[in-house]
Amino acid sequence: MAESIDDKQKISAALADVLNAKQSPEHLQVLKTFTSALKDAEYRDAVAEDVFSDLLKVLIRLLEGLQSASESGDDDARPSALQLQLTAECFRSQRNSCVQSPRNQELLRELGFIGISLKLLSYLQTLNLETKDALYEPLRCGIQFLGNLAVGNQMSKDEVWRLSFPDILLELLCIDDEKVVNYTSMVLHTCLDEAKVEDLSKPQNIKLALKVMELCRTQPDLDWTVLMATQHFLKSSALVESMYSGMSHHDRVTLLELLLAQLREEGSEGCGIPPSVAHFLASSFQKGCGAVLTLATGSASSNEEALTVISLLDVLCEMTSDHKQFMFLQDHPDLLETTVELLEQVHAIGKASRNIFSATQNFSPFTGEEDPTSDSPVVSFKAHLIRLIGNLCHGNTSNQNKVRSCVEMMNRINRLI
Repeated sequence: MAESIDDKQKISAALADVLNAKQSPEHLQVLKTFTSALKDAEYRDAVAEDVFSDLLKVLIRLLEGLQSASESGDDDARPSALQLQLTAECFRSQRNSCVQSPRNQELLRELGFIGISLKLLSYLQTLNLETKDALYEPLRCGIQFLGNLAVGNQMSKDEVWRLSFPDILLELLCIDDEKVVNYTSMVLHTCLDEAKVEDLSKPQNIKLALKVMELCRTQPDLDWTVLMATQHFLKSSALVESMYSGMSHHDRVTLLELLLAQLREEGSEGCGIPPSVAHFLASSFQKGCGAVLTLATGSASSNEEALTVISLLDVLCEMTSDHKQFMFLQDHPDLLETTVELLEQVHAIGKASRNIFSATQNFSPFTGEEDPTSDSPVVSFKAHLIRLIGNLCHGNTSNQNKVRSCVEMMNRINRLI
């Protein structure tokens, strides 16, 4: 214990030296020693408040030094490698001090570490260095600190959110470094709750949610973004609707794929998807389903929109497949009629001329019958239309009668042609 006390006294004196002397490699070693010592639970819970106060002063001095160097206009006065290394090590000390330590989480929050750290993280992004790699290490360590400070501590979560949402979080998610994006996603996921999800759905904040969904598509191996979408985003009808309206078709497909996976993995009762989301998706299918018909023209832009429609159909099929929670879709206005009409149109276009829908009319020259072995995606689309019609009619006499009437009408029209 005497050695530990001696170490603490050395750290306190060394931090004071960092504040009062010109920065040097020796100061970096001091911070590294402190960072290493903080790995010990007994040590970090015994660090006095005045030591953390001195560490905060070091952090403030580093911020001021970086600002002074970059704003001088002198190329020789650019932030040095040592300044960036000291910044990273200071963040590491903060990060380690908060590991499984509610006492230190509270102490660092009350001392003001969150605000200064966020200012520093934001400022680091503005530095114009020859290589961005030198910036990534302090950025990574600073974000990890915020994550450790927030985890399991509601007051820290709320404070990080208040000071970083939405702009700083969005800036960090846009940095071209996978670890920075991953750690930022971790912080965002840690802070989220129902009220914060509703904040995301507001027009001035929606870009942050859209960025998360874009990352789900472009970096699918980032678990935190997928967890945010499945555990939080899909459970908010307001956010789903806001995101959907502002998304590219590629990102809409990603959203729908995640929703479909959620339905299949947890079942309708446990997926947490509200009925209003199901109604919204049904209405979106009705409004946009005609885009599938443009596949006959071969337009690339049409293909993107058509893929969204196909994904919407997949989700609606799953929702109505004996999932009691969503069987109200049987009564969604005109959904059945829209689906039957689309099936008729797809069939007619395929017969009228040679196009992508003609693949569904893959007749044998010997029998004149449709080839059941065709693997065309359009065959699957037709099958899913039929599946949705069947689901909407299951146990519903009124819908069954509607389909019978439609079939009888089409038969009469075909006899007249």
